[in-house]
Amino acid sequence: MAPGDCLVNVWWPARSAGEAGRINAMANVLFVCVQNAGRSQMAEALFRRVAGERHQARSAGTSPAARVHPEVVALMPELADRVPRKLERADAEWADVVVTMGCGDACPYIPGKRYVDWELEDPAGKNAEETRRIRDEIDRRVKSLADELAIAA
Repeated sequence: MAPGDCLVNVWWPARSAGEAGRINAMANVLFVCVQNAGRSQMAEALFRRVAGERHQARSAGTSPAARVHPEVVALMPELADRVPRKLERADAEWADVVVTMGCGDACPYIPGKRYVDWELEDPAGKNAEETRRIRDEIDRRVKSLADELAIAA
């Protein structure tokens, strides 16, 4: 495992009385960073590519920016129309797995959820090569997380 990686021991509580005793095969994954304008946006998009319809993903920020960082949009144009959104407690309640990236204590803690912290540089103000390196590291971690979720299901 690389530094910053976290194995996710995934356990999901049943979502209704009728599901008691069954593991929910679909995971809801929430990616959180400070501004929801770089790392978490890339992670959500990359996770959706890898997971397809097997899992759901959202992203949010503890202090959202007005727009996705231009460095990120240059590398991932599909994020150009995304609007960073504020992290709400409901997002954490929705999630089975919460992946944090630099938001520290600002992320709400919900008992029974799995939390994974990825120490990653913020791409804001970085050049194309540095932003690509960050994106590639997020992609590697997202694929690892998707593989762990597939095994747990």
